[in-house]
Amino acid sequence: MAESAVTFVLDRIVPLLDKEFKLLRGVRRELEYIRDELQSIRGFLRDADAKEEREEVVKAWVDQVRNIAYDIEDILDEFTLCLPPSHQRHGFVGSLHKTAHFVKHFRPRHHLATQIQDIKARVHDVSERRTRYDFKILGHGSSPNSMLDTWHDLRGDALLLEENELVGIHKPRQKLVGWLVEGESRLEIVSVFGMGGSGKTTLIKKVYDHQSVKEYFQHHAWINVSQSFKINELLKDMIKQLWSEIQQPGPEAVGTMDEIELKTIVKDFLQQKRYVVILDDIWSIHAWEAIKYALPDSNCGSRIMVTTRSSDIASSCKEPHGHIYNLESLSPKDSWTLFCKKAFGENSCPPELQGHSQNILKRCGGLPLAVVAIGGVLSTKEKTVIGWEMVHRSLGSLLESNDKLKNMKNILSLSYNDLPYYLKPCLLYLGIFPEKCLIGSTRLINLWTAEGFIREKERMTIEEVAESHLYELINRSLIQVVEINSEGRVKWCRVHDFIREIILSKSRDQNFGAIADQHNTRLLEKVRRLSIHNSVYNVAQKKNFSHLHSLFMFGVDTIPKSYVRLFFSSIRLLRVLDLRDAPLEKLPNEILNLFHLRYLSLRRTKLKKLPKNIGKLQNLKTLDLNGTNVRELPSDLFKLQWLRYLLVYKYEVISSHSLFWNTFGFYGQVGIGSLVNLQELFYIDVNQGGGVVRELRRLIQLRRLGILGLKKEDGPELCSSIEKMSNLRWLAVTSLHEEKVLDLQFQSSPPPLLQHLELIGKLEKFPNWISSLHKVKRIYLKGCRLWDDPLQVLQALPNLVKLTLLWAYDGDELCFKAGGFQTLKIICLSKFERLKLIRVEEGAMRHLEELKLNECKMLEKVPLGIECLTNLKFFDFADMPNEFMTALNPNIQLGGHWMRVNWRDRHLKGHSLE
Repeated sequence: MAESAVTFVLDRIVPLLDKEFKLLRGVRRELEYIRDELQSIRGFLRDADAKEEREEVVKAWVDQVRNIAYDIEDILDEFTLCLPPSHQRHGFVGSLHKTAHFVKHFRPRHHLATQIQDIKARVHDVSERRTRYDFKILGHGSSPNSMLDTWHDLRGDALLLEENELVGIHKPRQKLVGWLVEGESRLEIVSVFGMGGSGKTTLIKKVYDHQSVKEYFQHHAWINVSQSFKINELLKDMIKQLWSEIQQPGPEAVGTMDEIELKTIVKDFLQQKRYVVILDDIWSIHAWEAIKYALPDSNCGSRIMVTTRSSDIASSCKEPHGHIYNLESLSPKDSWTLFCKKAFGENSCPPELQGHSQNILKRCGGLPLAVVAIGGVLSTKEKTVIGWEMVHRSLGSLLESNDKLKNMKNILSLSYNDLPYYLKPCLLYLGIFPEKCLIGSTRLINLWTAEGFIREKERMTIEEVAESHLYELINRSLIQVVEINSEGRVKWCRVHDFIREIILSKSRDQNFGAIADQHNTRLLEKVRRLSIHNSVYNVAQKKNFSHLHSLFMFGVDTIPKSYVRLFFSSIRLLRVLDLRDAPLEKLPNEILNLFHLRYLSLRRTKLKKLPKNIGKLQNLKTLDLNGTNVRELPSDLFKLQWLRYLLVYKYEVISSHSLFWNTFGFYGQVGIGSLVNLQELFYIDVNQGGGVVRELRRLIQLRRLGILGLKKEDGPELCSSIEKMSNLRWLAVTSLHEEKVLDLQFQSSPPPLLQHLELIGKLEKFPNWISSLHKVKRIYLKGCRLWDDPLQVLQALPNLVKLTLLWAYDGDELCFKAGGFQTLKIICLSKFERLKLIRVEEGAMRHLEELKLNECKMLEKVPLGIECLTNLKFFDFADMPNEFMTALNPNIQLGGHWMRVNWRDRHLKGHSLE
């Protein structure tokens, strides 16, 4: 993590030195010295970051380097405040402004020069200390896995567990054994991945020891790879196991052979033989590449099985032939069984402890290692409610003090220690969110970029780089995916409770961030990121927040004026301010002085308007007003040249189970076109006409755009503007009124990368350009009232996953033809006033999983041919005619319609049925 801090600071210093600021004359030499020393120190930090887990001297040195990097970052931020405005006036007036700025900032500049001199001395001292203690550079020290020498590795115990000690492995073992002993005669690789402690080693050992596996293969070998693997030692171990199995002495001089010679011996031995080799705990592609060429494919049905915490490594190992198995969490039932075995020595729990036991078990999240460790701790405690409550309340501290839980923490911490420097702050950032909190991926990506964690890459937007970091953490089993949207992207994610505890522990140690809740009210002197949970009164009013970079509030009901002054009057360096759901009716004036602010979320606050001088927030990149009552934006906002995300909208659902909602946005004004860096714009009401619509053509970087209040006569102008948005992925257009026509005919072609399309309003004819949307995954049409069957065009779209049609068609029949909608998984049909018949031909919608019908008053029959939808899982309906409901209710009539719907035991869900 110190490497991350130093790298981020260097990214700030280097471009600053490239600019010819007169203000730098007195300190340029010092900054150049600091830059050079930090670049030298950075080479040692990766190894030192790993060693600090075990060596106090190294830990102290790393802490000093990290604190210096933090202080430099603060000084650079203060320095930026003293720079002259980027847009200087010219002539006599400009000269006056320049002089006034110089006088105003003379004393702060002098103070900053003194601070930089002090930093230079500290950098010199820490560099000298490194030489004094003779820290070795990366490669000569130990790896993070060397920690296994100093604490008990529970993975070894997993190999010794008896059958009666295990739960929930029968089905996965059966599947994996099948993959090993069945299938093709060619060599296949079976990859098993899951987060640390998920039971991969335990499961694979039971597969390896299975009688059918022992009998099917001629030769067997189990190799523990780990982070600190040495290829020669692994090969020697494999040779020893293979020769021992045939009860023969190994080849002579194995101890003196090089890597190639060892691989040759293994390969020659296994040629023309059926073998199984287990490679347990692979941490890198390099490890797999180093071993695989020693394992031949003789077309004898041999198998290699690997375990890893990374899905990327699992995928790489399986190529070109094989299987991947994601070892998921234990089910609640299996978790309970395992917990009771460990905590009580039997399969039952005393009634008075059941509630508390369930609460503790929820913290385990189905992770076998956690269930076993906590169950073991509780087995030594008195079986009392007070004792159980204390364990639940103090699990975080027990991870540091209890030997059993400490061992578990160390195993889980290996995943953090293995992260590259650029991912560590991204993971630690998740500690700001409350326990069990669902985290939106877009929110997380924007926060990371606002903090400066993301470095730009060629031909990628900074958001795309951030999203790649998110997927890398997911692939390493450190972030759990909760929901994926219809476009196949992660929508919601979370972290396991015990990974979160490790994150919080690392954050405290490295002064990365702090949580202020009822259990943590004492904060470090220099708090950099603060997350307040439930009450601001958890924060002392005398606290100094001058070093604060980020402020979050979760579940805060009241913010007294005294605390508004506390948080915002002395903060100059704040970059992130997330006040979503806070009880704010007015934006505090102090916030407008936050020059460095890049991210401002006021989502679902009671705000009705923004202050006129909002343009003072010159570095703002994200402004989130979703769910507020803001409808007008001050023209000063158009000065925010770096703004990338402008979200100003509110949804109001019409009824509890309706698919209809009203959307409110902000009134568009001339000037919006100056925000040329916008990536997302929701929702702009263009009712004012052509001037606003015409300006949209300047926003060529837009990826997501929401339009409200479009008039028919402005349709061609909007299409002309949208044609210039070659990066657009998401488009929603709503007419001025449901009776008003949308005129959306593109002169050339719509954006080629469009994946999501919403059209709300009357269409005189179906837009033929929709047929060219080869990347579109989701279409939502409402109020179009077409006379021509829209399915004729839509059915050929090659990537369409979800289709919603509301009051979109006035015909009396819909026909899903054979071969159409080959990728569709969800379809919603609502408010078809004249629709009498739905026909599904065999071969249509082969992958459909969910069918929804709502308010089709003339539809009396289940879709004909519904039995052809072999993958249908849900048939959801509401507000349908009595005849339709009667035919579906088996208590009234067990007729043909019911039999078709219930074909293959599918799930039937009706809002109007009990």
